[in-house]
Amino acid sequence: MSEFLADFDTMSGFGATANGGVERQAGSEADGLTRDWIRMWLTKNGFRCRVDAVGNLFGSLEWIEGAPHVLVGSHLDSQPKAGRFDGAYGVLAGAHAATTVAERVAAGKIRPAFNLTVVDWFNEEGCRFSPSLMGSGVFTGKFTAEKILDVVDADGCTVRTALRNIGYLGADEPPMCKAYVEIHIEQGRVLEDEEISIGVVTANWAVRKYRVRIRGEQAHTGATLIEDRRDALLGAAQMIVATREVASAFPPGVVLTSISKLTVEPNSPVVVASDVVMAVDIRSSDETTLAKAHELFLQARTDIEARGEVSVDVESGSLRPSTPYHRAGIELSESIADGLGLSARRMLTRAGHDSINLKDLMPTVMLFVPSVGGVSHSEIEYTEPEDLLAGLNVLTGVLERLVVEGLSSEQEQS
Repeated sequence: MSEFLADFDTMSGFGATANGGVERQAGSEADGLTRDWIRMWLTKNGFRCRVDAVGNLFGSLEWIEGAPHVLVGSHLDSQPKAGRFDGAYGVLAGAHAATTVAERVAAGKIRPAFNLTVVDWFNEEGCRFSPSLMGSGVFTGKFTAEKILDVVDADGCTVRTALRNIGYLGADEPPMCKAYVEIHIEQGRVLEDEEISIGVVTANWAVRKYRVRIRGEQAHTGATLIEDRRDALLGAAQMIVATREVASAFPPGVVLTSISKLTVEPNSPVVVASDVVMAVDIRSSDETTLAKAHELFLQARTDIEARGEVSVDVESGSLRPSTPYHRAGIELSESIADGLGLSARRMLTRAGHDSINLKDLMPTVMLFVPSVGGVSHSEIEYTEPEDLLAGLNVLTGVLERLVVEGLSSEQEQS
């Protein structure tokens, strides 16, 4: 177990920030160096590595020719000035758990029915390149590789070019997979508040995401009278307040709303803004509630536009529905945790994870470990070493059972 913590510290040095976090946005040099390190680690420990057309990295152990694989992993890319644990913990924990399972196979303690693969999904975060859950989205058929490779960042760099620059524009076929397992920090404080060791995820929150454009008219900040202005940034401010008020229309914790990214034109200190593009995010565990929040948001847009100063257009929108994880995986995870003397509770995930894509394609298990203070996407993100190791133990137990027995495809219906 000390080897895992030492490896985690080493891995956290790639893209390290001065305040103890990491910055390794998808396709960046730091992302490439981190991937090089995990690829070397996997190769040294007997895994066969391959990279697919959108940069997903797979490290496989094959005992049975032609048999499908159990897949385990997460992502190594991060948000800007982010924490060390988000995603990266799941990749390294998957690698260590897989190595332990392989040792038990080699010692004759278990007989595998399936092969085993560790995965680092490309661009889970979606900050440099949008959308998020990109690599797993291609793997599960939600996006085409060609469409994703043509996506550009704010500087006009394509995914294709970024992957080529770091040596991860691959052409390998991914392994055929039977089941998927992911472990992650909770990114909330339910487990910490309740002093629970392991979260067993039963479903994801539903999410609506929008791209909203507010158009005004460029003018001089000093010379233009207030009554003559059409200030797009004022309209954006009104949308920000209105979107928060959508959340406030429901009981606390029922709806979450955010506007987290603005692009302002011309973005000059002496020019009234003519154009603002914003990313809007609305979430709820209940799709009916989310639909009501959606209607409130659209009404707010209409009301702001009716004031006559700006136009407000919802240029695009997407819905990620709430769907369940698989019942057998939930029950297996609880059994493994109980056998290790660890407390566990069922819970939903408010955040998005690659497992949300995978569960639409194959039986999937999603596990959480506590996050101190519920803080994530921040350099002060932290999980205690004992919680990291407890999660690794549960993950190893789940992975061993799946390699030997597989997992039922029946989904939880609670």
